[in-house]
Amino acid sequence: MNRPAPPPSDDELHALVDGQLAPERRAQVEDAVAGDPALAARVAAWRVQRDALRRLHGELLGEPVPAPLMGALDRSQARQGHWIRWGGMAAGVLIAFAAGWLGNAQWSVHRAAAAQLARAPAMREFVHDASIAHAVYAPEKRHPVEVAASEQQHLVQWLSKRLDRPLKVPDLTAMGYTLVGGRLLPGESGARAQFMFEDSAGERITLYIGTLDSQAAADTGASRETAFRFASEGPVPSFYWIDQGFGYAVAGKLPREVLLKLATLAYRDLS
Repeated sequence: MNRPAPPPSDDELHALVDGQLAPERRAQVEDAVAGDPALAARVAAWRVQRDALRRLHGELLGEPVPAPLMGALDRSQARQGHWIRWGGMAAGVLIAFAAGWLGNAQWSVHRAAAAQLARAPAMREFVHDASIAHAVYAPEKRHPVEVAASEQQHLVQWLSKRLDRPLKVPDLTAMGYTLVGGRLLPGESGARAQFMFEDSAGERITLYIGTLDSQAAADTGASRETAFRFASEGPVPSFYWIDQGFGYAVAGKLPREVLLKLATLAYRDLS
């Protein structure tokens, strides 16, 4: 007579979410989750949290855990009589915590990771605004921009003055996109600019530029710039990056790989 499978533990549920559960146990845990709405809801919530963390800071998940933090955790776990599981989402969260908690310890990589996390709220707001601005203005037929491409020199001078930074329109003709024009937009911490481009089929993309808040700008000063990041939240997806306290986001209703090529082209030309 076969014994019934034991109910899944929290560790096993986390391992299921992270794709690290042993194959011989996976089917049993999946059956238990499928038959228990409460367990299914917990697993679904953890998956949403994991995916959100990876979209924001996927590069942190492969970072090694600092030895001083591991020692502190070992001592704490021994006193509390339980073990905290490392892996997947939990590892990303604790690594980020470690960077701030260690403070003056000589863990420059983790301090940089903490700075990236500190920028996250400001960047989420910035990227969301870029997506909204694209969704509002890109469909416009008669008034998609304030200043047309025929007045490009005036457009660049005007926006440069308002953003207090020399701006430049990237050349995206290599991928078939030409400038439509641009406009001035409000932002959380000052003026922002939007340049709009379109191809021969009328498909439009936008480049959104603006300052970050003072805390985000200070954090950016430590690492100067971040790698490209993909954002799918909001009406349209975008690729964004930071350079010397300024945020840039290329947004459009395009496949991810095409949008990345356009963002890379814009970044190289602007640099």
